Amino acid sequence: MIDDFAKDCLHEELNDSRAALVWKLDGLCEYDIRRPLTVTGTNLLGLVKHRATGEARYLGEVFGRPFPEPLPRWQDADGSDHWVTAAETREQIVDFYRRACAHADATIRELPLDAPGHVPWWPRPHVKLFGVLVHVLQDTTRHAGHADILREGLDGRTGVLAEQERPADTAARAAHRAVVEQTALAAIGAVPERR
Repeated sequence: MIDDFAKDCLHEELNDSRAALVWKLDGLCEYDIRRPLTVTGTNLLGLVKHRATGEARYLGEVFGRPFPEPLPRWQDADGSDHWVTAAETREQIVDFYRRACAHADATIRELPLDAPGHVPWWPRPHVKLFGVLVHVLQDTTRHAGHADILREGLDGRTGVLAEQERPADTAARAAHRAVVEQTALAAIGAVPERR
């Protein structure tokens, strides 16, 4: 009974993080979803592609349930699963993610939490579905957080889901940022802290 509850809870949280990650693409032009927004080249559509590959591998092949389509190479030196070529469309990448998630969902539904798996690239390769599900949830949530920060840098939009988003009060945000900046400067003795 507790296993079913735990699996359902983890799966629901994973679905929420998946939705947040994809939502970060909404309303942006092709350039903004693809362009490198960090010194390492992190970009919004590349994060979705990376998570699609991760879902297919961790909740597919690790449990002897290979994804039925060829997968991009993973973790190459060029980071090829973290960025999208000009020939790959937004729709192709989002559809790939949805198919990978559906494949992963079938694994989650059909296997018990103590189902054995094998992750050859981990130091302790013998795993259970529970541990891999926690890992995938953590990684998806982490990348959804990256996407949230990247999106905020592009147009100020923040939040987890579209239906929870509220219009930004740009004046209040600027005032808050100024207080945080002033406090940081005061901490290093650059200016007296004022409140």
